[in-house]
Amino acid sequence: MPLTADLGISAGTYQTRTLDLTTSEDRLSFRRGVHLTSGTGAGKADRVFHDQRTLAASATEDLDLAGVLLDAFGAAATFAKVKGLFISAAATNVNNVVIGAGTAPWVTLLNSTGTITLRPGASFGAMAGVADATAYAVTATTGDILKVTNSGAGTSVVYDIVIVGTSA
Repeated sequence: MPLTADLGISAGTYQTRTLDLTTSEDRLSFRRGVHLTSGTGAGKADRVFHDQRTLAASATEDLDLAGVLLDAFGAAATFAKVKGLFISAAATNVNNVVIGAGTAPWVTLLNSTGTITLRPGASFGAMAGVADATAYAVTATTGDILKVTNSGAGTSVVYDIVIVGTSA
């Protein structure tokens, strides 16, 4: 089925400083992104997975990027390459959401020991739109696990995840 994706990041800031006779201002509108059409090469994507997930207190889950995740239509979303990864921790969480490498780790992004800690309300956009044909490779069986961990005991955590990529 055809897929079209717009992936990106943005930051907007506005600050002022009052001087003797005037007010100076500084505006920033920073936007970077890509538009991907359906396919598997450069500037293309054909797989997407998105979900809101809950992890029990102190729990961990391994997201298998090569064959276990299901897309919105119930079909396996098997990724060969990832072109966009977005994760957002719920603001109501008490504990952090930690992203890292598990058994058979997907090390293309974080290597085998790296982690990203999302405090409550934090969002992370990695590869916020990779348009090239290389992207971030997923190796089925040996390099396809993205580990997500609830950092503490006592309460569950909720997080949203979006993965966009290709099947080849």
